[in-house]
Amino acid sequence: MNRKQKVIGVLSLLTVATLLTAPFLGMENIAFEALLHPPWDNARYLALQAEDGRFALETQILWTLRIPRVLVAFLAGSLLGLGGMAFQALFRNPLATPYTLGVASGASLGAAAYVSFGVVIGFMGIDGLPLAAFAGALLAMSFVYGITHVTAERRLPGATLLLAGVAMSFFFSSLILLIQYLSDFTNSFRILRWLMGGLEVVGFTQVWQLLPFALVGSALIFSLNREFDLLLTGESVAMGRGVRVDKVKKKVFLATSLMIGGVVAFCGPIGFVGMMAPHMCRLLLGPGHSYLAPATFLLGGIFLTWCDTLARTLISPAEMPVGVITALLGGPFFLWLLLGRTRGGLHVQ
Repeated sequence: MNRKQKVIGVLSLLTVATLLTAPFLGMENIAFEALLHPPWDNARYLALQAEDGRFALETQILWTLRIPRVLVAFLAGSLLGLGGMAFQALFRNPLATPYTLGVASGASLGAAAYVSFGVVIGFMGIDGLPLAAFAGALLAMSFVYGITHVTAERRLPGATLLLAGVAMSFFFSSLILLIQYLSDFTNSFRILRWLMGGLEVVGFTQVWQLLPFALVGSALIFSLNREFDLLLTGESVAMGRGVRVDKVKKKVFLATSLMIGGVVAFCGPIGFVGMMAPHMCRLLLGPGHSYLAPATFLLGGIFLTWCDTLARTLISPAEMPVGVITALLGGPFFLWLLLGRTRGGLHVQ
């Protein structure tokens, strides 16, 4: 077993440990025995409630709130990490993330408009909010892609695309502020609180609704590992080796729109995970995406799960938005990258 395989093995063990430990930690720690008494086993649960009402309540909290929340946190962190990794490889820039390219802002705009207009729709069991967020993310990527085609004669240079993404991010953020201003007090507060990022999950419904976005988006990203490796050598070299760069970019845009749209819809815009997780994995494993992609998936999930655990325990009984925690950690990390202390195959262009 080589060093890279050992790193993947350690991250896999940390993932298992995180998923088995985090649900039991919070304002009140829950005994591990509660895992053995799922509340949908009605006869057993009623007997437990009659015998020990407090333990029955802990069981209800574990299965209804804690476990679904940890699963959503892990999925969201994994998808944010993969989205950041894909953009960093595509543009060979460690500062490229779904946020700097406007994907998250577009998804936020779609979700904010859905909340403000009070529309209630659904499709194939999926709530309208993630669909609106996905539509907003796709709209943002379409704008950025169109702008770069016009300004770069269909060659899509990384610097132009990054600048276009930043411009669209500011534009969509302004539209979100306008929607918030025009909304009534209730919807305005909902949008404000949601923009801070959070994981208020009740039951497994959100887990199942986020799962299709996760499966399709991550499958697309994992299928492009070879192309990402070649793109690190430069677009012209990659094209010379048979990579259809425009097609790869379209797949990445679609995949990240799916993943980030779903995450933003359920959790709000949680920043910096897509920047920190892939870069930390790159420091450990180097730029090869056959190892980097699974490592980023695992570390992104681990990182956001523990950030959320900290957010719901740090000022208990109150709860802090998890986006505040990731911003507090990500801000200094961003400055560290910006000052040029980068290694592992990427540099700031």
